[in-house]
Amino acid sequence: MFKFTSTVDARQYEPKDKHPVILNTFHALKPGETMELLNDHDPKPLHYQFIIEMPDQFEWEYLENGPEVWRVAISKK
Repeated sequence: MFKFTSTVDARQYEPKDKHPVILNTFHALKPGETMELLNDHDPKPLHYQFIIEMPDQFEWEYLENGPEVWRVAISKK
């Protein structure tokens, strides 16, 4: 079970704002902290962005896989 430091409900944001808000929230985490991401689609492109830009700096775990809501725990290493 995760203890979330913060939650980003990406469904509230315009598409152009989603990734910046999520990334800013992640960067504000301290090592060992975890954020919860809620989205209305699979955030696979965001996961790829994390892999490319921040390899070995995060852990990504799906908690819910749609079809209406995707929940992901993103932890900072």
